[in-house]
Amino acid sequence: MKKTLIYFSLFALLVSFQDNARKVASTDLKTLEGKTVNSSTFSNDSRPIIISFWATWCAPCKKELNAVAEVYSDWQKETGVKLIAISIDDSKSSSKVAPYVNSKGWEYEEYLDINSDFKRAMNVNMPPHTFILDGKGNIVWQHIGFKDGDEEQYIEVVRKIVKREKIGH
Repeated sequence: MKKTLIYFSLFALLVSFQDNARKVASTDLKTLEGKTVNSSTFSNDSRPIIISFWATWCAPCKKELNAVAEVYSDWQKETGVKLIAISIDDSKSSSKVAPYVNSKGWEYEEYLDINSDFKRAMNVNMPPHTFILDGKGNIVWQHIGFKDGDEEQYIEVVRKIVKREKIGH
C-alpha cells in the first residue's frame, strides 16, 4: 500500500510540473509597421518557435541572426521552425531596427519591445537571449550569448522537438 501511495504521489508531482510548463509572457509589442501584437498570440501550427532577443547595438546579436539567416530556409523546410526576433532597442535607437532588418533581408517575424516590458517579463538580462518553444508553446530550452556554431545547437534542439525526443541543456 505504501508503494502505491508513493508512486501515486510521484506521478501527481510529475503531472503538476508538466501543467506548470513555462509559457511565453503576455505582453504587447509593436511590428516594424507600428501595429500592436500581443506575444501570447505567437504560434506556428504546433511546430517549434525560436524567439531571439536582440538589439542593433549588440554585435553578437547581429552575428547570431545573420548566421541563422544563412540556413533558415533549410531549417524551415526540414522542421517547420519559425524564428521571431524581438528588438529591445529603446525609443532612441528603435528607428534603426527596420532599416537594419531590411538591409539584411531577414525573413523572421520582427517585433519591437521599446519599453522592455517583454524583456523583463521573460527575465532577459543580456542579449542575445534565445528561447526555443515546443509545438505547444512551452519554453523547453534557452541560451544566452552567441559564438560561432551556436546556431547548430538551436537546430539540434528543434530537431529533437520535432522527433519528440528529450531535450537536455
